[in-house]
Parts: sequence; structure tokens; C-alpha cells
Amino acid sequence: MAYSNKIKELYQNQLKGIQDAGLFKQERFIHSSQDAEIEVEFPTGSAPKKVINVCANNYLGLSSHPEVIKAAHEGLDTRGYGMSSVRFICGTQDIHRELENKVSEFLGTEDTILFPSCMDANAGVFEAILTSEDIMISDRLVHASIIDGMRLCAAQHDTFKHSDMAHLEKKLQLHADKRLKVVINDGVYSMDGDTAKLDEMAALCEKYDALLFVDESHSSGFIGKTGRGTHEKCGVMGKIDIITTTFGKALGGASGGCVSGRKEIVEMCRQKARPYLFSNTIAPVVVSGVLRVLDILSQSTERRDKLEVNTEFWRKGLSEAGFVLKDGDTPIVPVMLFNAKLAQDFSKDLFDLGIYAIGFFFPVVPQGAARIRTQISAGHEMHHLEKALDAFIKVGKKYDILGKTKQEIIEMYGN
Repeated sequence: MAYSNKIKELYQNQLKGIQDAGLFKQERFIHSSQDAEIEVEFPTGSAPKKVINVCANNYLGLSSHPEVIKAAHEGLDTRGYGMSSVRFICGTQDIHRELENKVSEFLGTEDTILFPSCMDANAGVFEAILTSEDIMISDRLVHASIIDGMRLCAAQHDTFKHSDMAHLEKKLQLHADKRLKVVINDGVYSMDGDTAKLDEMAALCEKYDALLFVDESHSSGFIGKTGRGTHEKCGVMGKIDIITTTFGKALGGASGGCVSGRKEIVEMCRQKARPYLFSNTIAPVVVSGVLRVLDILSQSTERRDKLEVNTEFWRKGLSEAGFVLKDGDTPIVPVMLFNAKLAQDFSKDLFDLGIYAIGFFFPVVPQGAARIRTQISAGHEMHHLEKALDAFIKVGKKYDILGKTKQEIIEMYGN
């Protein structure tokens, strides 16, 4: 069918509906490298403005680290720009296997396989290891990429209430007859910033003979005493069967991801995971950068420790100012506003004050749960956080939400 005026109008009306509902998402153009301070063009066509960035996944401040950039240059010079191939044909270099070995050592797993992204890892792993005789039991708040991966798999699917271990146990009992059972969750939930109860999950999985899967994208590098992730924090290293994670956040901030865990499961992915078999290999420049990142993290916990201090200051400051926050102890600190338009207006006012923080609203978060998701970095100095906190308080006073409850804010602005 040709792209007729009727079809064009259909999409135009849908886009207008998104705009009218206050749910339209606008991109801002960054004219600098990713860092604690960035230069942002907003609105489109305006001169770039220097602002403090409190909404990036650059948790350890390594996206622009000179040693990482140097390593990337060396990878570019010695291994080229790209592989022009998939891994099993002619797309595997020595540095790809070197990175897989280093990730396994860092995470405390048996083996690792690289993917173009963690979204690809989540898209490929379930289909590669499960059949229609099996059951996937996922937390109801798992990341969208996990949901997409489960949709591609023939295995049956059930859910349990978020972090509700009693409900999970009931589901494990209900599905006791399945060939394989896989409990699926995020290590740190990216929208709320809370941490999975991996110790309790591991015990339940052992009791009911189930596999345990965790996406560590928002924890690898900085959660746990040495930054190994949620499984380190919860004392269950070596007990997680499948870990997926990304190199696009704390571990350098470029791209790429992996499946790490039991040797046989990783090998099944190498043989059957479609995103692995049919996607180009991670570029050598990225691999070289991530290798250097892992070296930096293995030498010292300085950045992880600084991030912990910064996070404590930020959460305490927002809480004492009277904002409604999601409970948690991670660098993800959502400021709850509940109304989509309020979240966008709040974000714009922050930008005018030199603070870059984006409003999140449906469908990124549930209807009526709009927020400003702030994310703290080891790249932030205290003067960055103090200025950002002052700006949040000023804008909070403008909208008269400081000290207000969830219900009071909803009564004022709707949800």
C-alpha cells in the first residue's frame, strides 16, 4: 500500500494526541562530551548552554576519562574501526575474548559472551536456553528489554509482585511441574532505584530448583563493596545462573553488553542466540575502552566510594527539602511529581537554572507516576550537587510541592 494521505493523517493524529496529552518526548542535542557538565542545545536552534547533568547513566564518571579515551584510540589504531562481520564468521578478535574473560573475572562467573547491547543480550538469552516446556517467572517491574526478550521466547510466562518474596514462592510452587523454572529480575530497578532481594531469591531458587536471572545494567561497576554488582551486595556471588549487563552505563558509557554466568548457558547463547549470530561484533574501539575501565575498577574503589558519598548527600538534601522520593540507596533518586505536564514544566525550569534533568512520564513509567529521575555520578563534585539542590528547591517552591504528600500534589495538579 502506498503511503497515502490517509495513512499520513493517521500518524499525524496519533502524534497530536501524544502532544495534547502532555506525553510528547523531545530530544535535546548535546554539543560536548558526556560529563558532569555538558553543553545542551534546547530549544532546537538555540545556542548551546552549559548545564549540570543529573540524569545520565554515567555513574562512575568514566565516559570522558582520559585513560579510557586513550585506550579507545589505541584500539582504533591497532584493531581498526569495525569488524564488518558477526562473531562466528570473521568478527572475533583476540580482544573480544580478552574482554569476555575479564568480565567473567570481574563478575565472578564461569563464562561470558558479548552482545552489541544489553538489550540484545536480553532479546537473545531466553529463546536460546528455554522451550515451551519451561516457565519464566518475572518481577512485574523488570526492564522493557527483558519483557521484549521474554516475548520472543516460546516458554510460558508468569509474574510476581515487585520484590514480594512470598508471592514469588507461591509462583514457584504453582509451576513445580515445569521442566525448567527461571526467576527473572533487575538487580537495581532503573526507574525507582531500589535493589532486588537477590539473597532471598537465591535461597528460593535453590529450594525450588529454579534458575536465577538478573539484569545488572544499573549496578555493574558501583553496587557492592567492590562494585561487582547487586549479587556482591547481597552476598550471593557465584549463585546467580545468568547475569546480563551493559557497557553503556557505568562501565565506560559507550555501547555493548553481555550474558555472563554458567558455562553451558553461555555456550547455548553462542550457538543459538539470534542477536549474537546476526549482529556485527562490538567495535574494537569500544572493547579497548571497556578493558581499560575494568582495569581502573580492579585497581581501586575510589570512584565507587565517591559515588556513595555523593548519593547520600543528594538523597538527604532532597528529602530534607520536602520532596517525595522513592525509597532506595542507589544513585538513582526519583523525585516524584505524578503529573506529566508538571514533570515537563519542572524540567524546563531546572534547565533555565542550569540543571539538566528530564521528566519521565507514561509510557516510560506507569500512568500517574511521572517524575524527575535524577542520577548521581562520581564525576559530580560537591559544588555541582549543591547548585543542583538549590535549583530543585527553588523550582519546588515555585510549584508549592515542598512538604506536600503524594495525594496533595495529585489534588493540585492531577495525575
